[in-house]
Amino acid sequence: MDETKAIVKADRRKKSGMAEKLRREKVKFRRNKGLLAMCILPAIKIIIFSYLPMIGIIIAFKNFRAVDGIFGSDWVGLKNFEFFFKSNDAWRVMRNTLTFNVVNIVTSLVTNVVVALLLYEISNRIALKVYQTVLFVPYFFSMVLVGLMLTPLLTSNGGLLTQLIENIWGKEINFYAEPKAWLIILPIVNLWKGVGYGSLIYYSSLMSIDSALFEAAEIDGANKFQRIRHISIPTLMPMACVLTIMNVGDILNSGLGLFYYVTRDAKQLYEWTDVIDTYVFRSLTTGANFSVTSAVTLFQNVVGLILIVVTNKIARSVDKEYALY
Repeated sequence: MDETKAIVKADRRKKSGMAEKLRREKVKFRRNKGLLAMCILPAIKIIIFSYLPMIGIIIAFKNFRAVDGIFGSDWVGLKNFEFFFKSNDAWRVMRNTLTFNVVNIVTSLVTNVVVALLLYEISNRIALKVYQTVLFVPYFFSMVLVGLMLTPLLTSNGGLLTQLIENIWGKEINFYAEPKAWLIILPIVNLWKGVGYGSLIYYSSLMSIDSALFEAAEIDGANKFQRIRHISIPTLMPMACVLTIMNVGDILNSGLGLFYYVTRDAKQLYEWTDVIDTYVFRSLTTGANFSVTSAVTLFQNVVGLILIVVTNKIARSVDKEYALY
């Protein structure tokens, strides 16, 4: 009898707990229904333009013909992947993509952190705004415009930089015919365009530091570099790790604009500037080989997903604050 009463009481407590939880969820919904309503249109957009197109992934495993459609085309399995990896272009575009992205990740991380630390040391607000504006403006330039801006500098016929090099060293350089020169030019362009936005992210993290920490460190005798090393940099580490994880996941996506418009798609530069994105774009515009290009882009995204998971797990094993999720 006592056991029956205990079971009944436990059941009542469970039901009352569920009812209380349901009541709280309803209250939370009523409070946030305005915000939830604002999310409806973005959610519909994501579903239509991000999730529904994923059906097209099967093109990578088919010999796609427009007249037959996606589902009517013949199934070929992994032959499209084999075609790409056995081609003469595979090694070149993979090497260039990985080389440039590794260089860009490392140089961007170091430069953005250093610039953010320098901006944080500026006490004059007017000067700070001027420096931030000057650094941030290039972020809004399109790669088409950047390519047009570089042409008067690098062209062999009267280019400013070309003439300067010729006057100093007595040697004329045709940058648009020297592939290895772009191993330096492209990372510099990438830094110049992105340092304003990248440093702003780290600068906002520095602004969250309690000034009392710096004052206490100064009282204890810490110099400027010691305060940066023991206070500023540890504060930036979580943000730096999260951004690095995201960049590593995107390591096979180089950005079409930088490698296509800035280099003016010069064939002489393909040896060191032809990356996966330009290869896919050129394949679509010249041969319209949808099956192979779909296979390449699917490979890009799968590798990116794997890299994000692996790097995030490594970061989490070091410190949970360094992980993306």
